[in-house]
Amino acid sequence: MSTFSRDELKQKRVGVLLGGLSAEREVSLNTGAAVARALRGLGLDVVEVDVGKDVAARLVAEKVDVAFIALHGRYGEDGCIQGLLESMFIPYTGSGVLASAVGMDKVLAKQIFVAHGIPTPAYCTFRTAEEARAAVDALPFPFPVVLKPSREGSSVGVHICKTREAYLAAVEDTSKFAGSLLVEQFVKGREVQCGVLDDEALGVIEVVPEREFYDYTAKYQSGSGTRYLFPAPLPADQYERVNQVSLDAHRSLGCSGGTRSDVIITESGDVYLLEINTLPGMTETSLLPKIAAGRGIDFPSLCERLLMGASLKA
Repeated sequence: MSTFSRDELKQKRVGVLLGGLSAEREVSLNTGAAVARALRGLGLDVVEVDVGKDVAARLVAEKVDVAFIALHGRYGEDGCIQGLLESMFIPYTGSGVLASAVGMDKVLAKQIFVAHGIPTPAYCTFRTAEEARAAVDALPFPFPVVLKPSREGSSVGVHICKTREAYLAAVEDTSKFAGSLLVEQFVKGREVQCGVLDDEALGVIEVVPEREFYDYTAKYQSGSGTRYLFPAPLPADQYERVNQVSLDAHRSLGCSGGTRSDVIITESGDVYLLEINTLPGMTETSLLPKIAAGRGIDFPSLCERLLMGASLKA
C-alpha cells in the first residue's frame, strides 16, 4: 500500500523519530538508530530526531517532509505523536491516531477484540492499586494470573503471579506505570508472534525464552538465551489460525503499516490473542524483522516498505 515511490522518497527529508519520553526510551533509541542506518544505506536524506517536548520545533527546524516513527510506549505509540504529525501535515509511518491510541490501551483493545469474536484471555481491570489489592480474594479466575499496566509496552511492569502474596507484591510495581491495572487469566502454552505488513499476514515465529516468559530482558538483552523458530513448528491448521487471528486484530483496530501480535497456543491447540503492537520493535533482536527476513524481506527493504507507506490518516 505504497504512498511514495522510491524516487519520490529520494527527494524528501526523512525524519526518524526516536527516543522519546516513555519507559521504553532505550529500546526506541536502538530501533531508531537501526532504521536510520538502513535508510541512509538506501541513499535517503535522513535526520534523527530525539523526541522531547520541543519536537514540533525540531521538525520544523530540520525541514522534515516525512516521518518514520521509531518510538515506543507513551507519547509515541499511543496516538500523541501521530496527532501532532497530522496537524503539521507531515506523512508518517504506521497506524493513525485512533488505531494507535486504542492499540496502546490493552483494556480498550481487548473490548474491541471481544466484540469482533477474537479469542483473548479473560480479564478484569482496576483503576488504582488500592482497588486491585482489595479484590485479591474476589478475582473471577484462580491463580496464577498475569498483572500488567494497561498502557505500557515491551512487557514493562508485567508479572506472572502464582500466589496471593505474589499478586499483592506485584501490584505495587505495576501501579507505577501508565494506565489502569489489568489482571488476566494465565493461559499456559507456546508463545508465538505473528507479523502483519500492509494488511497481509507474514507468518508466525515461535519464541522460546529461557526465562519464565518473554519479558523485557528476554526481548532486548543480548545473550538472554531466547530462541526464535521461524516458521513456527506448528500444525498447519494452528499456523493458519494464528495468521488469521493476528490479521483480524490488525483490521479490527484499523491499523496501517506493520503490526505484530502476541499469541498463546494451548496444549489443546486453542489460540488466544494477548495483545497487538502497532509500532513493533525494529532492533536486531526484534521479531517483525525476523519474520520479514524469513519471508525474504531484508531489514533495509522492510524499512523502505514501511516508509513508502507513510501517509496522513485524518
